Amino acid sequence: MVINSSYYFYQMTNIRPCTIADVDIIQQLATAIWWPTYSPILTVAQINYMLNSIYSKDTISSQIESNIQTYILLIVGDVPTGFAAYSPRTENPDVYKLHKLYCLTTTKGMGYGKLLLDTVEDAVRKEGKSVLELNVNRHNTAIGFYQKMGFEVVYSEDIDIGNGYWMNDYVMRKNCSSI
Repeated sequence: MVINSSYYFYQMTNIRPCTIADVDIIQQLATAIWWPTYSPILTVAQINYMLNSIYSKDTISSQIESNIQTYILLIVGDVPTGFAAYSPRTENPDVYKLHKLYCLTTTKGMGYGKLLLDTVEDAVRKEGKSVLELNVNRHNTAIGFYQKMGFEVVYSEDIDIGNGYWMNDYVMRKNCSSI
């Protein structure tokens, strides 16, 4: 997919809830975004493993159908450009977790990540909640974006994701009670 960044600047944006019909789009976006994002910090084998498990049709479909995670899709003009997924934390429903927030790397700095994040924060506030957490790889440059958006690192954790792979993450948190 070749993206002309100037094309995006002048297009209308639409963020809408995902349905089962969007699973292929989410998979395509994840594949297009994950390789340039994670290849500097993860092995090819781990990226393949994570894409095949986190972004399998069955996994995404199950999350959408059962409302385990709410997925939203960003469309710029008529081009799917990014997505996010969030839910209340299982162990503490007063805290929401941002599971996924990805935009095509060619659109970096154009404000689309902020648009998705603002949409998630609005949804959290509409549920009467104020705390939003996320996990981010400790070597991911997105940490700076999240800090700029008001998130703070609260702790680090290492998560065994199977097959000998680990997620070495920071947990970041934001109070989104004020607009």
